[in-house]
Parts: sequence; C-alpha cells; structure tokens
Amino acid sequence: MAKQKMVEAITSRDVDFAQWYTDIVKKAELADYSSVKGCMVVRPYGYAIWENIQRIMDAKFKETGHENVAMPMFIPESLLQKEKDHVEGFAPEVAWVTHGGSEKLSERLCVRPTSETLFCEHFASIIHSYRDLPKLYNQWCSVVRWEKTTRPFLRTTEFWWQEGHTMHETEEEAREETLRMLNIYADVCAQALAIPVLKGQKTEKEKFAGAQATYTIEALMHDGKALQSGTSHFFGDGFARAFDITYTDRENQVRYPFQTSWGASTRLIGAIIMSHGDDNGLVLPPAVAPIQVVIVPIAQHKEGVLDKARELEQRVKAVARVKVDDSDNTPGWKFAEYEMKGVPLRLEIGPKDIEQGQCVLVRRDNREKAVVPLEELEQRVPELLQQVHDGMYAAALENQREKTYAALTMEELVGIAESKPGYIKAMWCGDRACEEKLKEEAGVSSRCIPFEQEHLGDTCVCCGKPAKALVYWGKAY
Repeated sequence: MAKQKMVEAITSRDVDFAQWYTDIVKKAELADYSSVKGCMVVRPYGYAIWENIQRIMDAKFKETGHENVAMPMFIPESLLQKEKDHVEGFAPEVAWVTHGGSEKLSERLCVRPTSETLFCEHFASIIHSYRDLPKLYNQWCSVVRWEKTTRPFLRTTEFWWQEGHTMHETEEEAREETLRMLNIYADVCAQALAIPVLKGQKTEKEKFAGAQATYTIEALMHDGKALQSGTSHFFGDGFARAFDITYTDRENQVRYPFQTSWGASTRLIGAIIMSHGDDNGLVLPPAVAPIQVVIVPIAQHKEGVLDKARELEQRVKAVARVKVDDSDNTPGWKFAEYEMKGVPLRLEIGPKDIEQGQCVLVRRDNREKAVVPLEELEQRVPELLQQVHDGMYAAALENQREKTYAALTMEELVGIAESKPGYIKAMWCGDRACEEKLKEEAGVSSRCIPFEQEHLGDTCVCCGKPAKALVYWGKAY
C-alpha cells in the first residue's frame, strides 16, 4: 500500500506547479537527482520516452538527407576563441578541463556546450569544391552548460540533445535549410507530442551567439509560461570566414560556404509533462509512450483470466506497444500506477468480460470508457490511440488560446503580466531599449516575432514610436 499512498501524494498543479512537476518526474520514475550538482539520472522510463522522440526525429532528419556523425566532447580553448561572439555568448556557462591525470594541460579543454567550432574545424579539412556541398550532418550527444539553477529536463548542467550542422553553397539554400528544420521540429511537436507551437524569429537580443538569425518554436505550458522547444540558426558565412572554410565554386572562384545549426533536447520531456500532465500524474502522447496499452486482468486468480489477458497481449502487440500487469497488486493500485505513468490506454478484462466476448478500454486523457467486442480489438486500439492524441492536442491548443492576450499600451501589458499568465501579443518598434524596459517593468521576455503577423496598431507598446512587428511576450522557463 505504500506505493498507493505515493501515487496519492502528488502536489496539486494548481497549488504549487513547480512541486507538482518535481513530484511527477520522481514518482513516474522519469529521472532522479544525482550527487553531481545540476545533473540528473535519466531512468529507464524517462529514457524510453527520449528514445521514441529520438527515433521519430532521426527518421525525419534522414528523410531530408542528413547523416549522423560523432564529434569529440572536448574543445581546445584556442578553437573556441576563433569566433568572437560565439565564445562571448557561451563563456559564463563553460566547464573547463585543466588536468589530464596529475599533469596540468598546456591548453585548457572546454567540455562542449555546443559543437559549432568542432564542426567548423572538420568542415575546413573536408570541404574543397562545390561538389563537396551541401554537408548535412547531425549528432546525438550530451552537452554541458554550467547552470546556476536547475530543474530535471528543463535546465540541467548536462543534457541530451541532437545538434544539426550544415554547410551550403548559397545563402538561399542555407536559409531554406534553417526553416525546413524548424518546420520539422514544429511537426514533431504537433504530430508526435500533441503540443501546438508558435513559430517565429528571435529578436537580436535573444538570438544564438554568433548567428545572423535564430528561429524558434515556443510552446505554452499549462501554467502559462513559455518553453523554447527547439531552435534553428542561420550563420551566414561568419564561421566559415573565422575558420577559413573555403570551396571552389562552379566558375572556379574561391568562396565561403553558408552555415546552419539547429537543436532540440530532453527538455521536450519537460514540455510533455507540463503541457499534458494532471493531478494524477503524466499523460503521455501515444506516439512516444513506452507502453501504449496496459492490460489489467480483473479477478486474475479466477481460471482463464490471465490466459485471456496474455492472448490479448499477443493480439494488441501487432498494433501497439503493450504490457500485461500480472503482479499481485490490486486492480485499484494498478489503475493508479499506470495513470501516474501516463499510459494512453488501459484495457480491463475480467470473468464477466470474457463471458460476453468484450473488454473495457479506458482513455488516460479524459477517462472515457469504451466497451469493445474482442473481435474488434485490433481495429479499435489504433482508433482510440489516435483519439487520445487528438484530444490532447485540442486541450493544449485551447490552453494556448485561453492564455493569449493582446496589449495596446504599456499599462495594459504590465497589468496582464502581473495577473494573467500566458502570451501577450504587442507591437514593438524593434529597439533593444524597449525590449529591456519590458523585461524590467513587466518581467516578460520576447518569445518570438511570429511568422504569422497580425496588425494590432501602428505604434510600439513601450515607447509609442512607429511599430515594426508584432511580438509575443511572456515569462519563460
């Protein structure tokens, strides 16, 4: 019964959202704390979710011609120094290796916070002609950024991600690649994670260190805070010039190639928790759920019940990831356990169901029950899993709609920021001073300049000068 009590012990998300989040991470066995400050142990269930996200993303990368590679985890200090803006942007977060064994190193090594410089060094040695382009590379790895405040999956000193790095003949090709990858991230969020996102460009203040332009997908969590969920960067030829990467073009002229990089990380697991979870635990999107259907035998001590449960497992296996829980825990305990773990569908089968040739299927997202004839099982399970996904996406989209506000004046914006968590749409002149004033007075940062622009007015919400763009503002993780 101790576990039953643990399931009940989740802090309500409306009482203390941060504690609710931590409770789910621990009790759904996604991750645990380690003795290394700011670093987490990703537990098998959490890692299985990451593997499913990886598998879906990796397939999309390969469909678009990208190849996986592996770079070293250490970067010599001299290499990191080559691109001025880049090193300045990352300097506060860099972890340094100063000794190898007992010997002091002649040059410090940085533990990679990101790998642009390593890729550039490699590109310089393998790109010589236009025939060597494009180079479409991706790597799956962990990186280290020395964070002051950490929270599992959302911000940890070491985290797991993929980072794409590409080189192109023309600026146009590189810009197309930047947006293509952003759209892949948005599609994965919508189609696999049931999370609607805003797509847009970051302001100069918020862009990636060393980039000419940074594009982002922003997701709104249940508590009205934004989560940057994937970014894609256009570098122009700045890194190519810094690292002397040149190629001979079709007219036999020496040129610099154009570069992109893009990344998404295990913070997507945090996005799933905070977009979909409830006071009973996780609610997992079917596409990435390690177990899509759990079979709970009712009165399993009675003859034939376990046999039938195992027979159904074999049948469901053809259409979904399935598990039978034949442990000696009570059905009530099992219901609570798999609700906590966010399993999208629960299949209940007992003596009466067997007699009537049926089973009960229960959706995790809304607890709707369906009595399903056993002969229809292979058809109904995928249909219901799709309905779970669609229901989760609709609920997350509704949350985004309900928590998106418009402000025409500074006073209005400050008032909304103080009392209503969510996105605030407001016009902006493009000046950094106004962006900083909004941060100072309203506690909001620019989330993105959305691709889909609306016209709310002609003047900046902050200074009253002519507006250049509509911006989404908000508090963020």
